[in-house]
Amino acid sequence: MTLMYIKRDYNKSFFGNKRRDGLGRLLVAYFLFLGTFLLLVYLQFDRLQLVALNAIGMAPTPTPFASELATNAYRLVQEGNLAEASVLYEQAYRQRPDDLDYLYDYGRVLIELDRASEALALADQMIELATNTDPRGYALKAQALVWEGDSAAAIPVGVSGIEIDNEYAPIYASLARAYTNIGRYQQGLANGQKAVDLDPLNADAHRAYAYALIWVGERELAIEQLEQAIALNPNFVPPYFELAINYLALNQDSMAIATYERVLSLQPRNERAYLRLCEAYFKVGQNNQAQGYCEDSLSINPQYSAAWRQLGMVQYNRRNYESAIDSFNQCRSTGGEDAEIQCWYLQGLAHYYLGQCDDAWGTLEESLRLTADRTPDDPIVKTIREGLRLTTISCPAYSGRAVPTALPPTPIPPTPIGGL
Repeated sequence: MTLMYIKRDYNKSFFGNKRRDGLGRLLVAYFLFLGTFLLLVYLQFDRLQLVALNAIGMAPTPTPFASELATNAYRLVQEGNLAEASVLYEQAYRQRPDDLDYLYDYGRVLIELDRASEALALADQMIELATNTDPRGYALKAQALVWEGDSAAAIPVGVSGIEIDNEYAPIYASLARAYTNIGRYQQGLANGQKAVDLDPLNADAHRAYAYALIWVGERELAIEQLEQAIALNPNFVPPYFELAINYLALNQDSMAIATYERVLSLQPRNERAYLRLCEAYFKVGQNNQAQGYCEDSLSINPQYSAAWRQLGMVQYNRRNYESAIDSFNQCRSTGGEDAEIQCWYLQGLAHYYLGQCDDAWGTLEESLRLTADRTPDDPIVKTIREGLRLTTISCPAYSGRAVPTALPPTPIPPTPIGGL
């Protein structure tokens, strides 16, 4: 029997072909997996990046929708936090600059923050967007013009809004203030009453009606309206100040003080409330408490000119003339041209009582120049001239000097017909 042998090539591995085929398939699978992974990473890069950043606590805060911003802003208004509400309303407005709801609500908050000029620009934008279809732009513009001190211009704007919707209460509220400011009190009262009748749940309607009532001497009725405004939104601060002023006018001083304390319970760092408490305690002759509240106000805002003025008045009343002079100086430096006249003439009188004749004469003379728009019978003018007269008696250097009179106001030339 013949055996047959297969000749083998020992230069080749017995398993060579199989291993090469398996390795090839493995490499193909590896590169296919790698390609798929890289494609997924490319397509989902933003999401994967966010997951990674979130894992280490560095993920960016998602931008809220405009509706969410506006909802939170409205909640802050209800809580009385107007400053933060204005920030959120602005963000909502930036996202949706053509949304009349956001424009209107943002503008109303700006007015309450004494930023009426900004609200006026928003109102013009609203009117341009809905000239003949939505009265809110006209209501906002009329209110902003009133706050800007141009009530006469506010009236035709309000009337235009009524032509679009004669049952929109905020327009009548703005007209109530505007008519009252130009001395047309009966029209102010009528528009205020109309605003309340149309929308008894509108706090600003009650405030506007109260404003008109005050000017015709109906303070008790004004107090009732302001109390209703506060009941509608107990956390909204502005009506509390208006209410307290009326209490003080009726010599209900304890009620006024309690009202300002209520403001501080809502806003513990309200510099204006501390100032008003200082003024209220000064009114009832409790100078020690008054001074403390003025100092509290200035600890919150050292640039508060009115608080420096009131602190100086308290110190002057306590015959602490040196400190009063310092406070009046601060009043003048922080208030500039808008500083109240008391910061000048009371400082001059304080110098007089300290025997500082040159300072007394110079400051009183300067004060008199600042009263050029007042009549000679004005109590402040008469007090200044009396201080100057006493200086001529007590100070040898000024003996026999004539007491100056206030300069007449500079006449304003008439506007030519046609504006030429």
